[in-house]
Amino acid sequence: MISFVIPAYNEELLLGRTLRAVNDAVRPLGEEFEVVVADDASTDGTAAVALEHGARVVPVNHRQIAATRNAGAQAVHGEMLIFVDADTVVAAAAVRAAIKALRAGAVGGGCAVRFDGRLPLYGRLMEAIALPLYRALGLASGCFLFCTRAAFYAAGGFDERLFAAEEAALSRALGRQGRFVVLREYVTTSGRKLRAYSGREILVMLARLAVAGPEAVRQRQGLDIWYGERRTDPEFGGKK
Repeated sequence: MISFVIPAYNEELLLGRTLRAVNDAVRPLGEEFEVVVADDASTDGTAAVALEHGARVVPVNHRQIAATRNAGAQAVHGEMLIFVDADTVVAAAAVRAAIKALRAGAVGGGCAVRFDGRLPLYGRLMEAIALPLYRALGLASGCFLFCTRAAFYAAGGFDERLFAAEEAALSRALGRQGRFVVLREYVTTSGRKLRAYSGREILVMLARLAVAGPEAVRQRQGLDIWYGERRTDPEFGGKK
């Protein structure tokens, strides 16, 4: 069985799109699958949207992405796990390639990523530089990471001491268990954060992280882009 784990916090506006994409990608393959939404203390209709689209809801109250992903993983039954963010549209080709890689002996992997909508200049630069760099380093983006169940637990799951970069840490940990691949196939994730924050704000945050070092991602403070009050997305009529 293939198990999709989707962490979500107040994602009623985008979650339906994500779940439809997952269902559309997997059903033609004839594979047995399940979808679990780890609903992390949402105050909107996230859980209702998940149930409407046939997902199983696991309510948690962590407000920390690593712990929420782990909670979702603990509730699934499949031997192949695919972690997808609630604002990400998966392509059938990426899902097929992930399954093929796992069956060919890979312990896990990621894929290429594209952002939706129009991006500010600094966002386009990040897309052109940062994402290929992540790929060159052999790291999976958090919006799409897959692995075997056995490798996930052997690697210790997502490191709950981290409030960010947990996908990079798990990529490295999985790589120590066996072959970790980054596929050429891609998924499309929301560019809302790049539109909602200015280039100056992002640069200040990155500079702060660089100065503070690894300890910076071990606390929620200073990570507003992930844990601050969500800003509206100017690209889509002010929707969050």
